[in-house]
Order: sequence, then C-alpha cells, then structure tokens
Amino acid sequence: MIGIEQFDAVEMRAGTIIEAKTNKKSRNPAYALKIDFGEEIGIKTSSAQITRLYQPEELVGTQVICCTNLVPMHIGSVKSEVRILGTESEQGVVLLRPSEPVKNGDRVF
Repeated sequence: MIGIEQFDAVEMRAGTIIEAKTNKKSRNPAYALKIDFGEEIGIKTSSAQITRLYQPEELVGTQVICCTNLVPMHIGSVKSEVRILGTESEQGVVLLRPSEPVKNGDRVF
C-alpha cells in the first residue's frame, strides 16, 4: 500500500497523440509516439507496446492519459519521456482515455 503523499507525487496528465510510427529498434512490437501536453509541458515522446489493438493512423488525434514525471528511459531508439496508461487486458493493452475532450495538459486526480 502507498500513502496519499506517494500517490499525489505521480503526475498524470491528458495529452493528444500527434504522431505515431513503428519503433523499429524496440525488442517487442511498439510504436514511437509524440504526444502534445499543451503549452506548459509541450510535446513529449514515448514508446508504447500497443500494437495488438491499435494502428498508427488511428492513434493520431487520440487523447490519452500519461504519467509525465517519470525519469526518461530509452526503448529502442526512442527516448521515452512519458508513460501511456492502459489496462493489461486479455485482448492486449487498452488505452485509458478521457470520456470527453479535455485540454492538453489537464491533470488527472
């Protein structure tokens, strides 16, 4: 179990995917993504293993929820600056998305 202080330290925000392509150097099938988090945070990159349920062209324009304050890591040739949130489900990773359009950069509580 974690306390509320630890939970509050995790920064989750909404962003819009503006570019999606195959991360060719990833060990597992993945997409290299650019996500717009608005003026305050800007555009960040991520690598996501979401190829089972999503195609790159359908991801562009999709709003997603991401953890934005993790230490960046390299996945293949991509510097993954944020982590996209999703459920690990029987059918594959299902992205967490706002049910209504929100402003890029809005914080999740």
